[in-house]
Amino acid sequence: MKINIPSNVEWILNTLRAHGYEAFAVGGCVRDTMLGRTPGDWDITTSARPEQVKAVFRHTVDTGLQHGTVTVLKDHTGYEVTTYRIDGEYEDGRHPKSVEFTAELREDLRRRDFTINAMAYSHETGVVDLFGGMEDLEQGVIRCVGNPVDRFTEDALRILRAIRFSAQLGFEIEQGTRDALALIAPNLKNVSKERIMTELTKLLLSSHPERMRLVFETGMSPYIAEHFDEAVTDWEQEEEFLRAAGELLPETKAVRWVAFLKELAPKEAAGIMTALKSDNDTRDRVRTLTDWFDRPISPGARRGAPCHERHDGRGI
Repeated sequence: MKINIPSNVEWILNTLRAHGYEAFAVGGCVRDTMLGRTPGDWDITTSARPEQVKAVFRHTVDTGLQHGTVTVLKDHTGYEVTTYRIDGEYEDGRHPKSVEFTAELREDLRRRDFTINAMAYSHETGVVDLFGGMEDLEQGVIRCVGNPVDRFTEDALRILRAIRFSAQLGFEIEQGTRDALALIAPNLKNVSKERIMTELTKLLLSSHPERMRLVFETGMSPYIAEHFDEAVTDWEQEEEFLRAAGELLPETKAVRWVAFLKELAPKEAAGIMTALKSDNDTRDRVRTLTDWFDRPISPGARRGAPCHERHDGRGI
């Protein structure tokens, strides 16, 4: 299978290969292209070490040399080029204490989170799929590379990423991977609130925001923020509402968060946004919209006319 690669990415791959190094597009860009989606960015992995990458290209930025990443600049755009690596011990449940560079592509791919994110591609080799990512793409499955408990213990953010990917792609989470979500849920305490906010926002902005139910069913919700676990009292009704929200409501942060937090008092909803390090504008919009969520607008109401009546409806 041949993948269309942007010309700048192809130039970087060809340049590295011309200097005797292996080089591949890797991860989400391969996954998205094979799904017919447009990748947000293109990551490159290579056998070249950071200093060798810097020697090959004239314009680079030292993005994360300790982790093997150099950003190559081409036509005023940056492309991350990362050396094949093996992660060391994860002492904080989030970041490896050290990394070891390797010459083996397989070692680099096996450290990744999910099979659908562990594929590499070059025109010379085609798709390199060592862990069943193609099959999982075809079957619509989110599955960890190797032992899911190991992958989630290494980085607890991955448990939220599993649910987020299932929501964005409409995929089911493989049973062993799903079982591990509940086991590792308490480790979310090691994850920054900003990163949690990013994953949950992407989930709510997806076509399947009802997958938020998995955050509660797997026991993650108590570790998100105070009052977060109280946001939903009836998941049967809430799942139906969020499914409709995914189809009908605009993909706007504040609107989608309100669709989820509408049962809470405005102060509690805003408190969750603050705890998750939301920007002030989104937090204030959530506070206002949750306050007005169940206020009806009478048929004859003029724009700007006050409305004091409240009811228990679920309209927005």
